[in-house]
Amino acid sequence: MLKRQRGLEEAGQPVTLRDIAERAGVSQGAVSMALSDHPRIGADTKRTIRRIADELGYVPNSAGRALRVRRTDVIGLVVPQTGEHVFGHPYFMYLLVGVTAAANAHDSTVMVSTNASYQHGMTAYERVLHSGAVEGAIVTSAAVDDPDIARLVASSMPIVLIGHYPNHTNTVSVWIDDQSASANITSHLLHDHGLRNLGHISGPLTHQTALDRYAGFQAACSAAEATVQHVLVEGDFGEDSGYAGTLRLLSMMPNLDGIVAANDEMAFGALRALRDSGLNVPQDVAVVGFDDFGVSRLTTPAITTVRVPATEIGQVAAEKLFNVIAGDNADERRFTLPAELVVRQSCGEHHQTDGSPSDPSTHPMNQ
Repeated sequence: MLKRQRGLEEAGQPVTLRDIAERAGVSQGAVSMALSDHPRIGADTKRTIRRIADELGYVPNSAGRALRVRRTDVIGLVVPQTGEHVFGHPYFMYLLVGVTAAANAHDSTVMVSTNASYQHGMTAYERVLHSGAVEGAIVTSAAVDDPDIARLVASSMPIVLIGHYPNHTNTVSVWIDDQSASANITSHLLHDHGLRNLGHISGPLTHQTALDRYAGFQAACSAAEATVQHVLVEGDFGEDSGYAGTLRLLSMMPNLDGIVAANDEMAFGALRALRDSGLNVPQDVAVVGFDDFGVSRLTTPAITTVRVPATEIGQVAAEKLFNVIAGDNADERRFTLPAELVVRQSCGEHHQTDGSPSDPSTHPMNQ
């Protein structure tokens, strides 16, 4: 930073918010709010930032300053999917409940930003970046290679990510350990039920959640004491892809005895496909899912799954965003919430590898 400062002085370049932020160890957004006397920035932090600004010779741009003093009391929830997908999936509804609860506690409003369509229109990121309507944003369900994530993180806007983003470890994120949870539910089939021929129906492998859940499935199969045969088909988290994926698994592995679906909607599709193929669940093939947002409790048989605390994730993410907006530069950047294994009838009353019967009603939490 000192080298950059000397270079700026020698070149006669103006000192920027980034220079102040690097010296103070806070975000550019926090610097901007401190210089505009934003009430969410603490008095001590304001004094520190203003002292550093004076030392560096920062000269504010009057037009920019006029924009910065305008408070919106709005936070954004950015979902780079179409509105039809977002509002048709229970995950986002549970998430929004949590985000809204935290926003209400801070007397703020939530703006949901989605993509106009998959082919055209302003992206969810652009709506937030260019609108000037939000003080910070929460991002969820982005693809692994989504270049707009990097753009948003590099901007001065306070950001919190929901999920696992290996390329953005310095950005605050809230998530569950999908890999560990997937390994747990796969191990349940292998250890508690003695299954040995498993198929995995993943989500789209352009998404980190799908990659992590598949990695957990693979890890459990590799760690099993006995040899496990396993195959993969890729789905899209929708019921129809679970149906089609199950038919593919049956053609690839005639002795299939268990299916690990990356979410409950695909697990429901698997139940339908197995029934239409003349197979019984769980007597012929066991099925497990992931999420526990409702459908898993309504099927026959009810689906063994991993309960994802989506409402709590949304609430924690929003609280962390308000901290970032206020200039909190805590060392901890990654917040992992627990996920619970919920055992129901779809994995059946197979026997554990030691020969004793498995009792679904008393199975402990695995996380």
